Amino acid sequence: MHRRIFTATAVLAGLVLSGCISPPPPPVTLRVNVFPGSSNLPLLAAINKGFFAKRNLAIEIQNTPDSDSQRAGLPAGKFEIAIAAVDNAVAMVEVAKNDVIIVMGGDSGMNEFMVRPDINSFADIRGKSLAVDAPNTAYALVGRKILKNNGLIDGRDYTLKLAGGTQGRSAAMVANPDLAASMVNPPFSFTVRERGIKSLGRATDLAGAYQASGSFVMRSWAAANASALERYMAAYIEGTRYAMNPANRAEMIKLLEDRFKLLPAVAAQSYDALNTPGFGMATDARFSMEGFRNVLALRAEIEGQWGGKAPDPGKYLDLSYYERALSMAGR
Repeated sequence: MHRRIFTATAVLAGLVLSGCISPPPPPVTLRVNVFPGSSNLPLLAAINKGFFAKRNLAIEIQNTPDSDSQRAGLPAGKFEIAIAAVDNAVAMVEVAKNDVIIVMGGDSGMNEFMVRPDINSFADIRGKSLAVDAPNTAYALVGRKILKNNGLIDGRDYTLKLAGGTQGRSAAMVANPDLAASMVNPPFSFTVRERGIKSLGRATDLAGAYQASGSFVMRSWAAANASALERYMAAYIEGTRYAMNPANRAEMIKLLEDRFKLLPAVAAQSYDALNTPGFGMATDARFSMEGFRNVLALRAEIEGQWGGKAPDPGKYLDLSYYERALSMAGR
């Protein structure tokens, strides 16, 4: 028996050395910084189902309280991968002059324009406040655009109040009557309804297609760690496929329920929002170029950046890593 095992091991080693079989990739730990919320379901599913482990990756999830902390932490080396609205990556490039690249998509943000019980129309927000994370990025820009489309301009008709990430903003809006509105996504867009908060509509309906959550990294890190990055994305793609499969609905609802301490009904609503075409998760975590062009157009219009004319998207992207990861995961 020992002789047969030794012979088999020797044969395998010989195949590896001869190039007939590739050696397994070295084990790598990746720190992934996220906003807590149900949009992390593909990441959680990939961890739970062992998709990262089979690619010799260990994932450490870090929760960020706000986008300022995340944007400062990535170039400081506090983590390797950020998952957030990719407009944050644009801000890092343009404002902080960080050499960041967006490498993968994720979802549309699943945001709704949520308001307090006494608000019945956009006009009712006049003289009140919009709760935001950072006023010049991502969902704050979407909220400001929605209000602009309805005749309201920040600084003139309403004020912006910093209240942190979605979890913090939704809690602040419930507690503070002065915070009339905010952009809120699952599961918080469902939990706040229990406190009388209501929706004036989905962001994608009110402001158009939007490339929200995606993965972005430092360009130099990606170049030096291409294998680990591509294995990460391949596992993430597999996690997205598993999470979006209707056959796994009950399992995924339970995962959301346990992870975020949700009531079963809220977990189910959150999952169904995630699995809504055009509103939730993108198939294979694909990057939406249409949605990203709208991201840049919003920044140009609302912030007046680039003289009001959005630049070419290619400046902020390197999707070659994703294409190789997609091949690795099986197209």
